[in-house]
Amino acid sequence: MADERTRYFRRLDRLRRSARRWSVLAGGLGGATAVLTPYAGLGLPDAAWAAGAGGAVALTAWRWIDLRALAARPAPPPLDPAEAAARSRARLVAAVERLPVGPGVLAEVRRVRSRVALRGTSAAQPWARLDRASLTLAGMTGRLTGLAEPAVREAAAADRSLRDLADRVASVERALRLAPPDARPPLTEAHRALTGQLEAGVSAYERLVVAAAGYLAEDYRPDAADPAATRLTEATDLLHGVAAALAELRSGGAQVRPT
Repeated sequence: MADERTRYFRRLDRLRRSARRWSVLAGGLGGATAVLTPYAGLGLPDAAWAAGAGGAVALTAWRWIDLRALAARPAPPPLDPAEAAARSRARLVAAVERLPVGPGVLAEVRRVRSRVALRGTSAAQPWARLDRASLTLAGMTGRLTGLAEPAVREAAAADRSLRDLADRVASVERALRLAPPDARPPLTEAHRALTGQLEAGVSAYERLVVAAAGYLAEDYRPDAADPAATRLTEATDLLHGVAAALAELRSGGAQVRPT
């Protein structure tokens, strides 16, 4: 979507082109009316020419009035380059999201960007563990139904919270590197507390993923033999029996054949 300044100049340009077109049309119709109008008076065809010329002149005047009114207004200020870049990125993201594979591509781009942003900080390793656990859980989400659905929702909320916490740890750590000596003790204590929260949260998330895998294993463990495997075994035994019967018939026929 164009900004206010761009829309202003586009509208101004449209009005200028429209005023010029109607000026040319009004001049042509007015000249034709003056040339074609007979001295003896106006007939019905001449009245049509005159009416067209009058209407064109009126519309031309309105267009020039609108153009002057718009030109008298001050143009909106240009966008800040940062804001313009943000709007461009938003338009690009919206365009990609409309593609069939767009959401997956954007999610992967965000993951890579987050991993690069945390590189070199103490939050990088917990974030990597969280990312692996999150991908593992995402592969099981479609089968975690019924009683496991609330746990899946809690895991999604915890994932967002932990990623935000990792960003905070990295921000405090970067600020700690720039802080003067007298301001470092409180930042060091805050960094230690946030790092402890992040480690504890990631460990809890990993335990949740392990529990989800155990739930799936128990949920899909049959109480008895698999019906499909049982039917295959029965069919195999049947084929073995048929083959043995055919072999016996073949051998019996060979014994009674006259020499």
